[in-house]
Amino acid sequence: MHYIDPKGHTRRAFLRRSGALAMAGTATPFALSLSAMSDAAAQTATDYKALVCVFLYGGCDYSNTVIPYDDLSYNQYSTIRVPQASGGIAIAKDTALAATALNPTVALPNGRQFALHPQMTALKGLFDAGTAAVQLNVGPLVVPLSRALYNNSNKKLYPAPPKLFSHNDQQSTWQSSSPEGSTIGWGGNIGDLVMGGNGNSLFTCISVSGNAVFLSGDNALQYQVSTGGAVKINSVSGTGSVFGSNTVKSAMAQLAQQARSHNLENEYNKVTKRAVDAEGQITSAISGVTYPINNTGAAGSFPDTGLGRQLAMVARLIRGQGALGARRQVFFVSMGGFDLHDNLIGSQGPLLKQLSDAMSAFQGAMATAGLGDKVTTFTASDFGRTLASNGDGTDHGWGNHHFMVGGAVKGNAIYGYAPPVSIINDSKLAGYEGHVGQGRLIPTTSVDQYGATMGKWFGLNDAQLAEILPNLKNFGGSLTANETAGASVTYDYPKDVGFMKPA
Repeated sequence: MHYIDPKGHTRRAFLRRSGALAMAGTATPFALSLSAMSDAAAQTATDYKALVCVFLYGGCDYSNTVIPYDDLSYNQYSTIRVPQASGGIAIAKDTALAATALNPTVALPNGRQFALHPQMTALKGLFDAGTAAVQLNVGPLVVPLSRALYNNSNKKLYPAPPKLFSHNDQQSTWQSSSPEGSTIGWGGNIGDLVMGGNGNSLFTCISVSGNAVFLSGDNALQYQVSTGGAVKINSVSGTGSVFGSNTVKSAMAQLAQQARSHNLENEYNKVTKRAVDAEGQITSAISGVTYPINNTGAAGSFPDTGLGRQLAMVARLIRGQGALGARRQVFFVSMGGFDLHDNLIGSQGPLLKQLSDAMSAFQGAMATAGLGDKVTTFTASDFGRTLASNGDGTDHGWGNHHFMVGGAVKGNAIYGYAPPVSIINDSKLAGYEGHVGQGRLIPTTSVDQYGATMGKWFGLNDAQLAEILPNLKNFGGSLTANETAGASVTYDYPKDVGFMKPA
């Protein structure tokens, strides 16, 4: 079955998963992070690798993150968005932007150039060092689409992702290939396939950002930690006493974990004991690894921001992977605030600085630990936004530009197709095919292709990738779209985008 394909969520599949959960003793919501099964695993490894998803909630504005920089494209961008000095949202082409201009090893066609937001100097440093790359115009697709195919009435042949431009639905679609209500994510399904190679399958998928469908598999269920570590059950394993008495606490610990004759009570206590044991394992594994949390930018420290603290915890967990018996792990962290319908200039820059600084600190920590090429970090977001301004912000879009960081990334490179810098909806003018109005980009790389490229590096084979990424079967060909009157562009849609080094 396709793990994420809603049509594969049959009654039989439901009963199979329900039975498996019952056997695991996960009979309450408390247990949703406590799977210890490995029967679904289909891939083992002898080395260590990790994927870290950094999700940018709200829909990060693509055009002020990866900014058109060649003269023609910049002038089009500046005309559409209006220069900041004139009350618009176009970032000035000055010395600050020149400092973050990207000079990839292989130049883009037609003289296209880009620069990162001026506050992303740390990520620019990773790009120049060859450990970061940019994927242009990636987003959810069922099949390759041009504007003409998007508008075609035959939605059976040319389906668009459901519920485009909706925050909750597109967050879910990015993470699971299905809109809101989905319960299985492609990160969790990667976990399904690799968990058998880990000493404790419970630590295969770990979130430091609360519940996320991305990490939920058929059997691999996300283990959630905070930026301070594993969450304790205070009355059983937390610090301090209960009702002022250590005797009461000891009794509570015994009552909550001992074997019982009643089946439901016994299963509940099994889950509690597993939670207590897991917390102990995590606490022990990370106890010898700490990172300074401050805003000094000093080597070896992490910024004192939400994302900085989350990635510092991921770094500690990865450093403790030997004690946890982990060989393959998938992590999830996030930051919010990107739904900038207004005050784009004032708000996005500080957010992008937090992203850039935290990702740079994390890559530095991995490199120092000798794991720089074993961990790949990538960004994702609800959607991109309109190229057109609504005044001092932008509205919901579709395709977006994203970042891949790690020693296994073929860095100092820009992947994908540079989108047209246009909001005009006239078929006689350039940029008609590249967007669906107001500069809402039609992706030229799908999330399935993006995920498959990293999944292949992770060790999954083609058949496994086809199972966890249900739309991947629709890619591998090309599509020709009319970009200008009398001219066309052919876009390739390979299953492997090519930004990772061989596994």
